[in-house]
Amino acid sequence: MSFSALHLSDELLKAIAEQGYTTPTAIQLEAIPAVLSGRDVMAAAQTGTGKTASFTLPMVQLLAGGESPRALHIRALVLTPTRELAAQVSESIQNYSRHLNILSAAAFGGERIEPQITKLQAGLDVLVATPGRLLDLHAQGAVQFEGLELLVLDEADRMLDLGFIDEILRVEKLLPKQRQTLMFSATLSNEVQTLAKGMFNSPLLIEVDAENSTASTIKQVIHPVNQERKSELLIDLIKRNKWHQVLVFIRTKKGADSLVRELKAAGIPAESIHANRTQHARTHALADFKSGQLVVLVATDIAARGLDVSQLPCVVNYDLPYVAEDYVHRIGRTGRAGNLGLAVSLVDEDEYKQLKSIEALIGMKFERKILRGFMPTEKAPKSEFDDAEYGCFEPDAKRKSKSRKRRR
Repeated sequence: MSFSALHLSDELLKAIAEQGYTTPTAIQLEAIPAVLSGRDVMAAAQTGTGKTASFTLPMVQLLAGGESPRALHIRALVLTPTRELAAQVSESIQNYSRHLNILSAAAFGGERIEPQITKLQAGLDVLVATPGRLLDLHAQGAVQFEGLELLVLDEADRMLDLGFIDEILRVEKLLPKQRQTLMFSATLSNEVQTLAKGMFNSPLLIEVDAENSTASTIKQVIHPVNQERKSELLIDLIKRNKWHQVLVFIRTKKGADSLVRELKAAGIPAESIHANRTQHARTHALADFKSGQLVVLVATDIAARGLDVSQLPCVVNYDLPYVAEDYVHRIGRTGRAGNLGLAVSLVDEDEYKQLKSIEALIGMKFERKILRGFMPTEKAPKSEFDDAEYGCFEPDAKRKSKSRKRRR
């Protein structure tokens, strides 16, 4: 099925084609018609299945047919848990609305509030914001909600993980009751559904793919290696396999900066993004990574959700996460929208317990490959010796996802 079958406008179809998309994903097939019909929607789909377009496309179409916003007012509000995700969603809205007269902007902490206030003065069709900065703007009288038509909670489970429940409830009390409400999340946990009580009007519940599963489009490989040799192995893998774009997840901010120095010393262009870097530095690093100026972007879990790099071929877990669910979100940066991807984890013996927890969560055993010259001191359980070279998958394969929907 093509996007044209979803009753999207010619202007949106043109923008979609310009972005290089031809076939909607399972969540898009289910959610776009529901949103266009005016229904409240609660949707769950694993990372990388196209959730953002599932609400931005129909939202833009609905707003394009309405009146212009009043000064200081917004017609649609998208709440996101992180600055990076707010910027990504805002960019998506701008890309899809390029042939329509839709005014949109993003507002989040880490940047001066004055330019954000200026953008709001004439009114906006869509504001994408983190909860804290939105409340700051409202406290300063920079934004009003009387004419709000649509509320979107993006990555609702992540917002709860980061402790935003009080802020979300404060924002919700400021909004008009007569509105369309959408929630998109990787999971619809009990906590998420508890948050949703009272916020929706007979919502349609859409679920795509299994909770805490990883996409079948991602090849997952484990390399047992001693901790002190991880950087050496990573450099070897990048050079030997000629990886051109690699997102590396690491546990600490100090470790991220240290690894970047080692990569640069080895002649590999790299930068880091983490909480201690300024928002400008993080935005600049991400832009350079997307454009291909950087081969490696080293990130702490601040980027595990919301970082959207088109057809990202490789993700490396330099350190395994302490929380098994975070592994799913990390590797979900690759293998997106049906494209094939590669996820490599460098595992020290001290991380075997975490490895078992991840395998138990996703219900599969990883392929383990001990690479020649990097034999760990401690024998890895259920490992095999394999010195085969491998590269990143090319993004040319698609898959179909089963979906189900029911009324809440």
